[in-house]
Amino acid sequence: MNQVSCYQNRELSWLKFNERVLEEAEDNGNPLCERLSFLSIFQSNLDEFFMVRVGSLHDMMLLKKEERENKTNMTAKEQIAAILKRSHELTLRKDQVYRNLMEQIREQGVELIRFQELSGEESKYLERYFVSEIQPLLSTIIVGKKQPFPFLKNKDIYAVAVLETRNEKEKIAIIPCNSGVFERLIAIPSRPGCFMLAEEMILHFLPKVFQKYKIVAKSLIRVTRNADIDADSIYDEDLNYRDHMAEVVKLRKKLCPVRMEMTRELDETIVERFCEVLGLKESQVFRMDSPMDLSFLFRIQDELRSHPELFYERRVPQNSPAFDRTQPILPQILQKDKLLSYPYESIRPFLQLLQEAAEDPKVVSIRMTLYRLAKNSKVVEALAEAAENGKQVDVLVELKARFDEENNIEWSRRLEDAGCHVVYGIDGLKVHSKVCLITRKDGDQIQYITQIGTGNYNEKTARLYTDLSLITANHEIGEEALKVFQAILLGKTVDETKHLLVAPKCLQKPVLDLIDREIQMAKEGKAAYIGIKINSLTDKRIIDKLVEASKAGVKIDMVVRGICCLRSGVLGETEHIHIRSIVGRYLEHSRIYIFGTEDRDQIYIASADFMTRNTLRRVEVAVPVYDEKLKCRIREMFQAMLKDNVKARVQQPDGTYRIEESEEAPFNSQEVFFEEAYRRAAKNQEEPNEMKQ
Repeated sequence: MNQVSCYQNRELSWLKFNERVLEEAEDNGNPLCERLSFLSIFQSNLDEFFMVRVGSLHDMMLLKKEERENKTNMTAKEQIAAILKRSHELTLRKDQVYRNLMEQIREQGVELIRFQELSGEESKYLERYFVSEIQPLLSTIIVGKKQPFPFLKNKDIYAVAVLETRNEKEKIAIIPCNSGVFERLIAIPSRPGCFMLAEEMILHFLPKVFQKYKIVAKSLIRVTRNADIDADSIYDEDLNYRDHMAEVVKLRKKLCPVRMEMTRELDETIVERFCEVLGLKESQVFRMDSPMDLSFLFRIQDELRSHPELFYERRVPQNSPAFDRTQPILPQILQKDKLLSYPYESIRPFLQLLQEAAEDPKVVSIRMTLYRLAKNSKVVEALAEAAENGKQVDVLVELKARFDEENNIEWSRRLEDAGCHVVYGIDGLKVHSKVCLITRKDGDQIQYITQIGTGNYNEKTARLYTDLSLITANHEIGEEALKVFQAILLGKTVDETKHLLVAPKCLQKPVLDLIDREIQMAKEGKAAYIGIKINSLTDKRIIDKLVEASKAGVKIDMVVRGICCLRSGVLGETEHIHIRSIVGRYLEHSRIYIFGTEDRDQIYIASADFMTRNTLRRVEVAVPVYDEKLKCRIREMFQAMLKDNVKARVQQPDGTYRIEESEEAPFNSQEVFFEEAYRRAAKNQEEPNEMKQ
């Protein structure tokens, strides 16, 4: 196989995904305030990328300098160099997008004002405000013999200045700007809609802070630190695991820097000093015109809420016609499998199911895997009530859900206090599956209600992410789900399954076998097809098998939102593979596997992407869809995504993405799905007794 032609580097592929997010900020077809959201998401995405992925590569470079990744054969050092080069280019582009958007925001009567644009009276007001409201709360550090260089917190903003003493010696001064006690966005009373960032005000009034010094140069800086901690490798068996994870969260804030951002030019010798102290190279220093933290843009949006034309049209998740909301949910599932599609349909039927299970005297147990939860979780409330009602409630709370650790630690305490049996996963494996099993005893009969989905049990993200949720009373699926939970409770994994695909031992190989089946069909001259929708594709064994399938003539359609280490359309290699990425209003998060043509296909929905970490190093679950109507619905959804010519970007053989010109009418799959949800809900309201899926 020609590696160069078929493979893409994982990290550079991710940067291409984030570039697609930035393109949404550039797109004049999106409402103005929504473009601000995409810009903020671009930045927060990049922050996390440096904290996790660049952090991990940095560790690899220190420990295993010559180890090469298995697709493009790049060393960690080579990857970091390529990442930094591309990130500098994207940062310049982000600055331009920010300038353009803020100019348009100004036309709407809201702006961030600069000091040179203020009147004399306004300047005096801000000076008085600074002296009375901000200066007393500032901590100032002048680096010297008695005061060493301070620790700079991860992603906090600092005002730094080069001070000149009377004898012309230079010193460095540093002031933290991330105080939680004063507002970051400061209003100008004389100009409604005008604001100034607190860090810019601090920077401007530094002469008032350092009155005995001459300020030679000044800048705002922000340091990004490595946050990729292997929690298990530093685990002490004598520690409570929950307490251990709380320590990990603290440790994350102290790891080595991987990037420094600055807003103004400082003397190169000063920049060199910062680099020396922080252990950074010049290539890791990013100079920018836009603010380093764009989270304030959401406050700007709030100022413009009275202009609905600047936002997306309001969409509300609809009642699923699969359920009769006037009747209990549980008996309806015993009768027929149900499928919910978020955010187009509401999560309420599932929440009602949990509530009914908590109260049903025939329900003996509820088991769930919890990865990310909403701040005010109704899921947790229902589980706590079930435990208080005397039911056996077993909950796996994944404390290693990156950047949600603190939230999950608190929820685990709440569940334990209610009487739930809480476990924290399996040594060396993250539990990422989305499984809920309700066990019910009706006379002598044991009934299982199993819910398996692609997304988290999170009411907030169910309104923002596209996900699928299957709820079934299939007894054999229930038995296999029970085996998954029994294994987790024992700190083990499932070795064998018949229906479910369960990583780490029973997912990758069945997927490869299913691809092999299509290869064989193609070799026999029969129609062969594979349809895959995932967030990321990095698993080399699966990639190689897909290439083999393409060479055999299998038609392969893939919708891959983010990282994609495979290049499609390469002559002689992947010309039968078509890959597209949809980046739109809602975050594409569902995973769908389709193996075979419509007359004989096997369809799964899953929590697992085709990444090695998902297929071999996590507990993941994929569930088969057996109901023909539900299979038909998933097929139709997948085909709609392939028709998208508005938010879908098609991968080219060189690995780039573009929205292809089309003579067809504009087709935005996400909008179409919402329109269908509204239409189905309205029809169901007219015909309340007719239950359809």
